[in-house]
Amino acid sequence: MHYDWQQRVKVALDWSTCPVLESVPGRVSGAWVFRGSRIPAAAIFENLEDGLTIDEIIEMFDGLTREQVRTVLDFAAASLEAPAPAL
Repeated sequence: MHYDWQQRVKVALDWSTCPVLESVPGRVSGAWVFRGSRIPAAAIFENLEDGLTIDEIIEMFDGLTREQVRTVLDFAAASLEAPAPAL
């Protein structure tokens, strides 16, 4: 069974508190991107899901750093430590 992580992430995380991301109206349709770039944060998760390594992802996106990727992954992982909201 395929889990729709994108829907869960949209609901569970407040990306506005992730220091390496920004959402700018008119840039990449307002998607969460790495600050000062047009690289969508979702691309990290999509490429990891497709089996790429962090090093391969960094090579794909000019200007993307390991530290930025690690910050986004750590941010997402930290959200798993919080209790789930009541439904």
